[in-house]
Formats: sequence, structure tokens, C-alpha cells
Amino acid sequence: MPVRLFDDDVRARLDAGTAVRAMRTAILAHYEGTVRAPPRVRADLGGGHLGFTAGQLREQELFGFRAYDTLVGAEQLVAVWNTRSGELTALVHGAELGARRTGAIGAVAVEVAAGPGPVRVGIVGAGAQAWTQLWAMLAIREVEEVVVAARRPERAEAFAHRAADELGVRTRAARTAEDAVRDRDVVIVATNSAVPVLDAAWIAPGTHVNTIGPKTASRHEVPAALAQRASVVITDSPAQAASHREPFVLAADGMVDLGAVLARAYRARSDHGLQFRRSGRDRSRPRRHTRTSSTPPVQCLRDRIG
Repeated sequence: MPVRLFDDDVRARLDAGTAVRAMRTAILAHYEGTVRAPPRVRADLGGGHLGFTAGQLREQELFGFRAYDTLVGAEQLVAVWNTRSGELTALVHGAELGARRTGAIGAVAVEVAAGPGPVRVGIVGAGAQAWTQLWAMLAIREVEEVVVAARRPERAEAFAHRAADELGVRTRAARTAEDAVRDRDVVIVATNSAVPVLDAAWIAPGTHVNTIGPKTASRHEVPAALAQRASVVITDSPAQAASHREPFVLAADGMVDLGAVLARAYRARSDHGLQFRRSGRDRSRPRRHTRTSSTPPVQCLRDRIG
């Protein structure tokens, strides 16, 4: 019988360190070709779609898929099979595994591309994706302070209290997004907004930005001007970036593979800063990206495997 896990099981069994190590291994293996993870597939259901992401771990003799929808927000499902026996080995129900995986990818990006040492973190958004980004980051960096802003101030207050109580990190709620992101080492943007929730001028030189929410040309939570200041834009899935039906506000053709950074085939960290960008919940080897502007850059990453 397959192992069956639900959200409460994932919360109890999957700690941040384990999640980050697993995603670091998977991203590097994907870059080196031992993991197969093709672009997601969408089935149009009218008014929404059913999405599938799939992958195969050849060395571990495992393959599987994740299914999710944009129709009614149904429970997600992950299924894993053994390649040799064909047996179904695990079923995971719910959204918690996906959120923790996304957070772990963000932490890997901070680990290899943000400036060294303790970090001051600014967060725009107070939902599950914002939470798992911070949860995972604490496994790889000392966090001196967190400032969080949300459209509804009471949610930012609740997030700040929870982070202080459960994660033990000094956190305060900000009244505005500008207050949350100014003079930060790392900025996390995790919203559902179709319009930018911050101004590029608020992001200081040397800042690393993780963007989780919408980022297409027609719907994007960060402004296009932010990409123009970036020293590099990093993605954890170049194939996914290239296959998206609508162009991204951050040009896909100039993105660097996060796996290449992990493999030290590309040096992403910079004293001038960067911005890290991801395609979020639904959202080729690296090509070196150069810039000639005199404005100090920031750094970006995008797009998750699976």
C-alpha cells in the first residue's frame, strides 16, 4: 500500500533544513540531467484549467506528478511510483507540500545568490507562500529582522506575531510596502496582485528579490523597471520560462539557470546586488547577462521545477 500523507503530516514531518537540502539536490540534478522535469501541462476546462507537473528521478528509480486546478481551488494531489516495480509508493494530498517546496527553492536562491552574512528581510504579502519563504530561509541564513506588509494590515500583524512566536525571529508589521522593502538585504514578494505592489526605486542596491506571484506582461506583482536594474535574472526552470503562453515581464531569454549557479558554472553573487525571480505557483544552458547602466543593480530569480 502506498504511503498517504495529508497537510498535517507534511507539517509534522518536513522540516525546513530537509526541504532545502532536497530542493538543492533536485535543482542541481536537473541542471546536470539526472532529473527529468518537463514544462507543466495544462488542460483547459473552461473557466479554469487542470495543471500537471511531472518528473523522474532516474538514480532513485522514482517518477510522479502533481495535479492542481485553477477552476475551484480543489485539493492538490502528488503521486509517486517506483520505476522498477511500477508500484504506487506515495500519495500526498493538499497544498502544504507545494508551498514548502516553493519556499525551499527561494531559500536555495538566497543561499547562493544573495550577499553573505545575516540578512534583513522585507516581505510583501502575508499568505502561505510568504510564510514558507521565510520558514525555509531561516534554515540557511541568520535573519536579523523581518518587516512585513500586506493589503490588509491585520494579516501583516498576524504574520508578524506568528513569525516571532513560531520561528523566533524579530518581526514587525509595516503600514506600507515601501516601509517593508526599503533598506533590506532580501525582499520577498508573494501576492496575487495583477499590478505592481512596489516601486523599483524602493529597492536598494545590493538587494536580492524573490518574486512568487504573477509576473506575465499583463499581470505582474513587480514592475518591469526592476528587471532593468537587475544584474542578473535567475530561474530554476528555463524550460518552464520559455514554454509559458504569455511573455514574462522579466525577459525569459536573458535568464540564468539556478542550477548553473549551484554548479558554479555561473557566478551570481555580486556586491552590487541582484534580484531573484520565480514563476511562482502556476506560473538551454545559461547565457551570461551584462548591463552597462550606471545605476547599481539588484538581482532576480524565477520559475520552479515541478
